[in-house]
Amino acid sequence: MALLERGAYGFWLGEIVGGMALTLRYFFKRKVTLNYPYEKGPLSPRFRGEHALRRYPNGEERCIACKLCEAICPAQAITIEAEPRDDGSRRTTRYDIDMTKCIYCGLCQEACPVDAIVEGPNFEFATETREELMYDKARLLGNGDRWEAEIAANLAADAPYR
Repeated sequence: MALLERGAYGFWLGEIVGGMALTLRYFFKRKVTLNYPYEKGPLSPRFRGEHALRRYPNGEERCIACKLCEAICPAQAITIEAEPRDDGSRRTTRYDIDMTKCIYCGLCQEACPVDAIVEGPNFEFATETREELMYDKARLLGNGDRWEAEIAANLAADAPYR
């Protein structure tokens, strides 16, 4: 009897009919695929992307050259040189990140007492050469200026959990 049922099921093409029913069920539902370059999905406020150095609202850079980010970096990707200024404060003269070494762990961001170094929302920073992934202070400050609004919003959204 089982052989007869299996033959009848195969004869009526049960699998094909079931597959077509499944196709019709999903045909009229909302699509979940994104057209990537033109549509982007939501990012978490804790997303760790391209690094940036932030400034205070008056335009002064935040980094106080404490070198905690350099000390905590497990990949040793950060290099900082600093000197005192005329007003007695310390500021960096050189702040380099080798992005080919960086493992995007976020420890530099967590160690910074003034939220100077952050990992921003940008994940589209592909390059053609390795030299372009050697970020200096000017490029990091430029990233901070470009992404400041999103970085500040992400830090504010994440503040209750820190």
